[in-house]
Amino acid sequence: MTSEFRPLSTEEIAKLTSQGCSCDDWSNVQVAAGFDPSRVRTTDFTGNVKLGVFEKQVSFLGGVARPAGISNAAIHNCTIGNNVYINRVRNYIANYCIEDDVVIENVDLLAVEGESSFGNGTEIAVINEAGGREIPIYDDLSAHTAYVIALYRHRPKVIENLQKMIADYTASVTSSTGLVAKGARLINCRIIKNVKVGSSSVIEGVNRLKNGSVNSCPEDPVYIGAGVFAEDFIASSGSEITDGTIIIKCFVGQGTVLTKHYSAENSVFFANCGGYHGEACAVFAGPYTVTHHKSTLLIAGLFSFLNAGSGTNQSNHMYKLGPVHQGVVERGSKTASDSYMLWPAKVGAFSVVMGRHYRNSDTSDLPFSYLIEHEDESILAPGVNLRSVGTVRDARKWPKRDRRKAPVKLDYINFKLLSPYTVQRMLNGYQLLMNLKATSGETSDYFSYHSVRIKSSSLDQGIKLYKIGISKFLGNCLIKRLENKHFKNLEELRAALSPETTMGTGKWLDLAGLFAPEESVNKMLEDIEKGTINKLEHVTEAFRSMHEKYPSYEWAWAINVLQQQLGRMVDNITADDIIELTKKWKEAVVELDHRLYTDAKKEFAATAQIGYGIDGDEETRHADFTSVRGAFEENSFVKDIEKHITDKSALGDELIGRMAKLR
Repeated sequence: MTSEFRPLSTEEIAKLTSQGCSCDDWSNVQVAAGFDPSRVRTTDFTGNVKLGVFEKQVSFLGGVARPAGISNAAIHNCTIGNNVYINRVRNYIANYCIEDDVVIENVDLLAVEGESSFGNGTEIAVINEAGGREIPIYDDLSAHTAYVIALYRHRPKVIENLQKMIADYTASVTSSTGLVAKGARLINCRIIKNVKVGSSSVIEGVNRLKNGSVNSCPEDPVYIGAGVFAEDFIASSGSEITDGTIIIKCFVGQGTVLTKHYSAENSVFFANCGGYHGEACAVFAGPYTVTHHKSTLLIAGLFSFLNAGSGTNQSNHMYKLGPVHQGVVERGSKTASDSYMLWPAKVGAFSVVMGRHYRNSDTSDLPFSYLIEHEDESILAPGVNLRSVGTVRDARKWPKRDRRKAPVKLDYINFKLLSPYTVQRMLNGYQLLMNLKATSGETSDYFSYHSVRIKSSSLDQGIKLYKIGISKFLGNCLIKRLENKHFKNLEELRAALSPETTMGTGKWLDLAGLFAPEESVNKMLEDIEKGTINKLEHVTEAFRSMHEKYPSYEWAWAINVLQQQLGRMVDNITADDIIELTKKWKEAVVELDHRLYTDAKKEFAATAQIGYGIDGDEETRHADFTSVRGAFEENSFVKDIEKHITDKSALGDELIGRMAKLR
């Protein structure tokens, strides 16, 4: 934008007046060198106004081009940059800095009233609708910072210091002047009040935006479209809010899409979430939380990597002390159509919830399970989701569906299906199931655990599946650690197996997408309490460091478990130990892949072909199915499974061959 302005000349004032412009005191209007008064028509100026140079043609949809300039508007206390196009402002524009190349057309009102923080500092009552977990949102809020603020209330000094950092940031962006940044477009809008508009934003057809920030950037613009009502909000880069969506007190993360009449209040949505048709209230939606259906309500819960089926619902109100109950659905879970959960409840990672559940269960130590309703009881099938094609497909699709294009990504996301976080839960689950079997007896038909029932056959299957999953993960870590490394002797092998750090050997956490050892998280929290970390940038740096160090932390955890299983430390591990572990890994990989292969085959069974070949016989039905879905053997996922078995078997054999030379 131009930084130097001069007063209008007498000739320029006369020209503007002749073109229908007016001003009580023309001395309050300044212009840049090269200003052309012919480009400004039928505009009323009040307060202090600065105008840039209007010399270019501005492009519009359909190949239409119009000259930059101002017409049919009222401007109050504004600085307007170069080659801005403003036309048909039905009320006025007040107290804004409008940067170069902005387009504002057919807008009712664009104004800042008093001092505004533009949504920053707004407190969002997440997870517990009755309050107590409020997150003060700000422009660069990450899922991980929000997680700590919402869920670490047992560490009041941490919360107090984080809130102060956010308050300081909020104060730094509070102003009585708004911003419409370079290249933004505001077209066919009604009321926009106390809103900061980032560069390259596209805002068209909105009904009302109030007290918010649209944090767009040229690399990843924000789109806010037809019929939107938004109040007390922040929309991050690459987000899209459109088609009659209503949001009140919400943070909308990078790459998140809220559309098709979605409504949300007191909710935060982090990277790549999707809300279509349904409703959210007091929701903490971690990365990739997706709901596509009109009848779906997410309420008073913590979710991430969730796929919510139609009619999904939860209850947080027992009609006693109000809506004080809350729930947790850990990462990667799915809810089937018409699923229901009575809060409080906790669902283990990568689980599938089917039916209606009223008994406040906690399956967090039994991940990869099916939670099924049967005769008003909650029945759990532990571990069976490990063999599901859908689970593997989800893990593969998430990285491919990362819509974020901004240079800086606010959320640090680990997409791994198997990690110390999920595998430690499998270890817990394995031991838990073994203990249930030992204490309840071999003849029991059902076992009870935390308000769910487990069939005897399901318990045995869960034990086996967890054992396979654990072996696969530990083997994956071992193979990766030793890949392409050749050793002259056992000392070199043992040196390669030694971890770079002791951090990570204990409990792991999932901070809404970021896997980290509890030890490293506690270190950060202690630094916040002591004031060593006293800026939001330092908090971000701490999370970034955890994310980048994941591989070394993961290996520290894996080798610690391997040492426990072998009964010896790294210094005493032998080539035969590695060979034995590799054989177990090969068996686990092959067996799990065969189970996935069998599960995939169900998608091509005769029952899956019902509805195909609508007017023909069975041969026609099969031909129609094949033309639409393809043949089983040619399916890309099936081919990937077959290739995976071959490749991993070869990888294991190669390592066994290398280890045999060290015997």
